[in-house]
Amino acid sequence: MAKDVGPQGPSIARQAYGEELRLRREAANHTQQSLADAVVCSPSLIAHIEAGRRKPRIEDARRLDKELGTDGFFERFLPTLSTSRFAGHFAPMVEMERQATCIREHGSAIVPGLLQIEPYARAIFRFGLVNMTAAEVDRRVAQRLERSHILEAPDGPVMWVLLDEHVLRRVVGGPAVMAAQLRHIAHLADSGRIRLHVLPFSVGCHALAASSLSLYRFDDAPPLAYVEGVKTGHMYDDPARVAQCQAAYELALGDALSCHASLSLINAVAEEYEHAL
Repeated sequence: MAKDVGPQGPSIARQAYGEELRLRREAANHTQQSLADAVVCSPSLIAHIEAGRRKPRIEDARRLDKELGTDGFFERFLPTLSTSRFAGHFAPMVEMERQATCIREHGSAIVPGLLQIEPYARAIFRFGLVNMTAAEVDRRVAQRLERSHILEAPDGPVMWVLLDEHVLRRVVGGPAVMAAQLRHIAHLADSGRIRLHVLPFSVGCHALAASSLSLYRFDDAPPLAYVEGVKTGHMYDDPARVAQCQAAYELALGDALSCHASLSLINAVAEEYEHAL
């Protein structure tokens, strides 16, 4: 069974939204399977929405309204289901992180958010947005660090991390910050909390060279893929597209260094930064 979102479980608003979907679906003589077929999604997604565990994407809500003849109800009330403090394009993925049993991350340019330490995250936000106040930087850093708590939980997800060597060599926040960040990743790998692989420069081009990628697997829901760019991101749940993303990850993983060699490289680069201080 998927984990609840947050300590209080699904919100009352989502439960009410899900109950309304169930009532409208039954009134239209639809099963979860037949409704899923009609709106082009998985029956497990319908089940999760009805149970209040997930909210639909805007395009899903529009298709539900069209199929059930609900005059825009599910699209109109969609914004009331989220009180997320995260960017709109990423908010659904914060929930997916908490529900996932396995996460596979590829970092192409910077350290993935779940692995970032406070000074590294602070440097990312300070230089990534124009005229951001100190208070806003503090807020965003706290949000990012809060996400990493799933790595401390005994029932947290299995996590695979695939990093381009660019991530190790790009100096974010200065040598001291980079040394601490890389030592943190090395500790997670050395303790067995993450499975770490590095794609060295010597590989050249590889299957994930053009983009970062996150893959999520769940106990009782179909897998998802998430691709992010500048101020935007897209979650894929179409089985064919997710399978393509999974295949690209596997191809890139095949070009990566072994876990032992990857850990040795990260520690060596961290030592280089320490000697530069």
